[in-house]
Amino acid sequence: MPDTSLPICVAALYKFTPFADCEAIKGPLAALCSSLGIKGTLLLAREGINGTIAGSDQAIAQILAHIRQLPGCAELDVKLSRARTPPFHRMKVRIKREIVTMGESEIDPLTGAGHYVAPKDWNALISDPGTIVIDTRNDYEVGIGTFAGAINPQTHTFRDFPAWFRAERERLLGTGTPPKVAMFCTGGIRCEKSTAFLKAEGLDEVYHLQGGILKYLETIPAENSLWDGECFVFDQRVAVGHGLAPGTHLICHACRRPVNAEDSASPLYREGISCPACHDERTDDQRASYAERQRQESLAAARGESHIGASSDGP
Repeated sequence: MPDTSLPICVAALYKFTPFADCEAIKGPLAALCSSLGIKGTLLLAREGINGTIAGSDQAIAQILAHIRQLPGCAELDVKLSRARTPPFHRMKVRIKREIVTMGESEIDPLTGAGHYVAPKDWNALISDPGTIVIDTRNDYEVGIGTFAGAINPQTHTFRDFPAWFRAERERLLGTGTPPKVAMFCTGGIRCEKSTAFLKAEGLDEVYHLQGGILKYLETIPAENSLWDGECFVFDQRVAVGHGLAPGTHLICHACRRPVNAEDSASPLYREGISCPACHDERTDDQRASYAERQRQESLAAARGESHIGASSDGP
């Protein structure tokens, strides 16, 4: 269980449900978050709600009660964890085309998602020789932790997943009876869509980890776990481990990739400016801009303030 001695409650949540009028939902939701001092990001789309927010226990309980009153959200999927300091700088409520972007307009997780597998049953499924296991997250997320034996599609964004699968389908599945396919992601939302996508592509034996990696790390003891490493999260904690304890990685505020101890010791790592992964991807002008932003953030932190130009939160 998360360490309740840490003062900040963090809620990762989502629900696929039809929203007829996102604008009508946005205003009251944003106003309530502001009044409760909640920070983070909530995305609204015609297909539902997704986001991660943080605040006091009482504030998070109040906002979750409000969200559960929205159409179809009574069974909201929520993972709670703790943080030592506020993991977000500001609150954003945004209306998007999708709450998790895949770019496949015909995919409907409400009617076509795969079979849920509870964390307690996950080890048996992925240990079965007749199962192929696919990590549906971005390459930089997979780089700091994944399940033993999982396939890394090496995608830069979730939008790349359909093209990767179509290109690799025969190699992955062969030409005979398809194997079982087990997929996982951070909190479960990407797998709602990726399993629905595979089913639309003609597969039936498609499974996904219910509650995602976060629920697995929360409920499965480390000694029984098949997870190796840490799980990247899209906030200032950067990563979490078993029991959802804060991880050991830093974040590169230039590219939003995780930075481990070896990376942070590299001469290419400069706090807020560059890391080994992005140093050659940025121009001198960009790095100069990041350096000025970092200087302003450091000055604001010394005054006990949050700099208005601080690096953005979330994916």
